[in-house]
Amino acid sequence: MTARSPRPPIARTLVSALALLLSACGGGGGAGGQSGGQTGGGQVGGGTPLPPPVAANCSLSDRQAWARSVIDEWYLYPETVPGTLSPAGFTSVQAYIDALTATARAQGRDRFFTFVTSIAEENAFFAQGTTAGFGIRLQSDPVARRVTIIEAYEGAPALAAGLDRGDRIEAIGTGPTSLTPVEDLFARGGAAAITDALGPNTAGLARTLRVSGPTGTRTVSVTKASFDIPPVSSRYGVQILSDGGRQVGYLNLRTFISSADAPLRQAFARFRAAGVTDLVIDLRYNGGGLLSIAELFGDLLGRNRFAADVFGQTVYRPEKAANNRTRRFQTVAESVAPTRIAFITTGSSASASEVVINAMIPYLGANMALVGANSFGKPVGQIALDRAACDDRLRVLAFSTRNAAGSDNYFSGLAGVVPNSCQAADDTALPLGDRNEASLRAALDFIAGRPCTPIPTGQQARSLGTTRTAPEPLLPANPSAAQLELPGLF
Repeated sequence: MTARSPRPPIARTLVSALALLLSACGGGGGAGGQSGGQTGGGQVGGGTPLPPPVAANCSLSDRQAWARSVIDEWYLYPETVPGTLSPAGFTSVQAYIDALTATARAQGRDRFFTFVTSIAEENAFFAQGTTAGFGIRLQSDPVARRVTIIEAYEGAPALAAGLDRGDRIEAIGTGPTSLTPVEDLFARGGAAAITDALGPNTAGLARTLRVSGPTGTRTVSVTKASFDIPPVSSRYGVQILSDGGRQVGYLNLRTFISSADAPLRQAFARFRAAGVTDLVIDLRYNGGGLLSIAELFGDLLGRNRFAADVFGQTVYRPEKAANNRTRRFQTVAESVAPTRIAFITTGSSASASEVVINAMIPYLGANMALVGANSFGKPVGQIALDRAACDDRLRVLAFSTRNAAGSDNYFSGLAGVVPNSCQAADDTALPLGDRNEASLRAALDFIAGRPCTPIPTGQQARSLGTTRTAPEPLLPANPSAAQLELPGLF
């Protein structure tokens, strides 16, 4: 694989689908399989080889030529691709791709959504969430020079070592006597110095961290390991909350991967058995995933939908219109008929998360709200095409994702599209799922009909300086497949 150029956090994660021989469909945040396809499946396998891989044909120039051929055939905005642009002078496949897509990027339509990644890494991640690291999500605040843990995964080394949401990393080292303060690392090299100090996500790599949190300051040694990310937390992921005599279902979905199927069904079976129709869906750090899981999510929210009701549409460029697809709601045994839904989002909520939210607008209207902060804004998706001999998977931006009303105009996020919104902080001092946490509290207020302050959008957001000042997920210059889908993962 080639080195990747640095990206804005979350810029390249999200919606993708796998190109099949029959069709290429998708809308989640990455796929190594059918990702919806014609049957709504989520098999994780490989992309369509285009052209068929040739053994040992993995020189830089050959790989660049292959990437160009894929973009020429499938790119959603072909009018923006330079007619002639020599790959000579570009030192990686990704650098050449970035140059080919520069015009659409300048227009805000392709924010590094087209990229090359590893087939093997993606297949492992999208099947079971398999990756290696500490098992934490980190938020970087370059202004305050702080790094905060915003989430810790069950079954991973960090949580086992006592690290959890709200802990602040004060210093990083290879041992107790080599700790470098985070403030010094920021001063020395910004966020890149932090990611360098944390080291590559290689199983067996150890780091010593000085952290501060509710229990005080302590020094912890943690060794990175391979683990599977649970898409729904066993600690707080599914709850039924009592609020003013109302039963409210709470669900936190971390990522749209194949292994989310069972816990999603179990969560909604619990809601249905309890007669819950008011829901808080927490997608605040969910950058996307498989379209098949997004479609299942829609079905679980679609009890009493008619067979003709449309969940969503994928629309390709005119030359590829044969691949256009309309997906209708399907009946599943665990589904509920929501009365009100509050979707908790941040700028890290994207792609498949936005597909689900956008799909609900024509049916729920004023009975739904976006809570927290504006979402990322990615109403487009990728197909994935493989050059297996080189372990190259090219995610090329190829289609738009629309709801039943034909709406896909949310490049600036969903806050200006969803009928209601409630601004709230992501309160990392409290656990996710805690009813007193600011975003969940605001979501419960919306469900109860209590007033709230709308999320700023457009010029208002720019005048308030809310678009780029918030802390962002920490992302290395060369993110793994898992880090592309879950920015901040280490």
